[in-house]
Amino acid sequence: MAGSKPTGQVEREGARVLLLSPDGRLLVLRGHDPHLPSRSWWFTPGGGVEGSETVREAASRELAEETGFVVEPDVLIGPVWERTAYFDFKSRPYVQHEYFFVARLPDAAVLPSGPSAWTADEEETIDEIAWLTRRELEHASIEVFPDQLRESWDVFTGWDGRIISLGAVHE
Repeated sequence: MAGSKPTGQVEREGARVLLLSPDGRLLVLRGHDPHLPSRSWWFTPGGGVEGSETVREAASRELAEETGFVVEPDVLIGPVWERTAYFDFKSRPYVQHEYFFVARLPDAAVLPSGPSAWTADEEETIDEIAWLTRRELEHASIEVFPDQLRESWDVFTGWDGRIISLGAVHE
């Protein structure tokens, strides 16, 4: 039928960035699914790999699109974590194999751009951009994805070169 959207499961690779400010805060986004507006959560900048780009290139692109911060792919540390996330978005099931990279800002953390660079989906789903401390994430009143952001900050203080598997999660 013309104009109808596919409803099958989407399987894709994804890339996310754990961006740290000079004072040790983590950049996170608060968003929601437009089909479930009463449920919101904190999450890291990132998204699906497009075309022939690498996961590292996708992480860099997504960070710039969602936050305005430009971090070149070769500056990203990692991937430090990997996981497979099962979730629904706009009533459509997704299976996303994600790779997480770390980046550190050398200067004061100020957002250089905002929603003007967002895609239509991002405009519809992102409610807030914030720099949060570990304690703030540990005590967040809404869900945090991935949940390890509440407790596993070892990758921020020094990475030993191993990719840590966070396993498969249903969100």
